[in-house]
Amino acid sequence: MSDPKIIIIGGFLGSGKTTALLSFAACLVRKSRPETENKVVIVENEIGDVGIDDKVLRSGGFSVSNLFSGCACCTVSGELTSTIRQLVTELEPEWVVIETTGIAYPSNMRENLLSALGIRAHIIILADATRWARFNSSPQLAEIIKGQVEGADAAIVNKIDMAADGARKKCVSDLRGWEPDIKIAEISAKNGVDDAVWESIL
Repeated sequence: MSDPKIIIIGGFLGSGKTTALLSFAACLVRKSRPETENKVVIVENEIGDVGIDDKVLRSGGFSVSNLFSGCACCTVSGELTSTIRQLVTELEPEWVVIETTGIAYPSNMRENLLSALGIRAHIIILADATRWARFNSSPQLAEIIKGQVEGADAAIVNKIDMAADGARKKCVSDLRGWEPDIKIAEISAKNGVDDAVWESIL
């Protein structure tokens, strides 16, 4: 089996990661090899309200539920790198998507995964256009958000349907100020996202 493609999705609390993630995972399933049984494995790196099934890896220290055909979701609370290693071995997915907690630094996770598995993860950050200015007016919150963006490959500016044009543009400007080469897409996750948008940031 070839190495799976690992994607880390980060972003501050309330940025819409989970809603966007489901749309993104569905896109990945559609573009995966048809012969792959477990096309996408989503890893929730926190304890969340995930429907628990436990059919696949009952003794692995994490819970698994099927979201839709070819996609499984796991909730983990232990060592992430060992969990990913076991998931890759047991399920042989084409894609592994890790949804971080709202205060995690994805670049640190990428370094740990590269060291443990020898696979470089692709980092996508979600930014809430409606609350961007308020968050960045707080030095503490701004420092956390900047730390999440640094090293990211792509950013999704979410909730553009509810954000003023100036707020959306400020969000994009700040992201490019921190990471000049970052790929940026603007979406309203709750209104649906075309596959072409997701493919543009991979």
